[in-house]
Amino acid sequence: MARCLVVDHPLVQHHLRGLRDATTPPAEFRRLAHRLAALVAYEATRDLPLAAAPVQTPLAAAAAVRLDARVGLVPILRAGLGMVDPVLDLLPEAEVWHLGLYRDEATALPVEYYRKLPADEPVDVAIVLDPMLATGGSVMAALAALRKWGVGRLKVCSLIAARPGVEALLAEFPEAQLYVCAIDPDLNQHKFIVPGLGDAGDRIFSTLPRTRR
Repeated sequence: MARCLVVDHPLVQHHLRGLRDATTPPAEFRRLAHRLAALVAYEATRDLPLAAAPVQTPLAAAAAVRLDARVGLVPILRAGLGMVDPVLDLLPEAEVWHLGLYRDEATALPVEYYRKLPADEPVDVAIVLDPMLATGGSVMAALAALRKWGVGRLKVCSLIAARPGVEALLAEFPEAQLYVCAIDPDLNQHKFIVPGLGDAGDRIFSTLPRTRR
């Protein structure tokens, strides 16, 4: 079982170009992020367990299956919210739990400000959603909370990751699986992914400074 999968499908690479383009307006950026989130989630859900669930068609009985796992989506606020709807389209019965984390600009460390996870009854599979995996700090904080909750299987879906963040995450959470569209080589002095795509949250929610729109 691969612990890190780069989804290099031609459609992913095509849409990724538009996502990186600094001139892509927010509305188009959201559409591209939705498409890529769905394609990455398709791969992340490939190994979900199934159970027999035969059905009656208008003509005859047919063998069929259904998903046999309780799945939770965990978007990292706020940018991860931009990945929820396309994944829910694929998993309409999934639960959505929230973790609010922001990066302290002075230390580049994650600071938690909101957590909505129940005290018991963990999901079978948790899929953390965060468009950008830079240092990996926010995602690893989420994985630590999910591990403590008792989740059996941990998955992460990102659009672009930096190699240092990938290496740190896989070292700290050997049980986790990571799915990304691309892994970029490095981080700059401000801990932004290079070449990356800028601030995904600002671009998704159209909150860039007006001079940069």
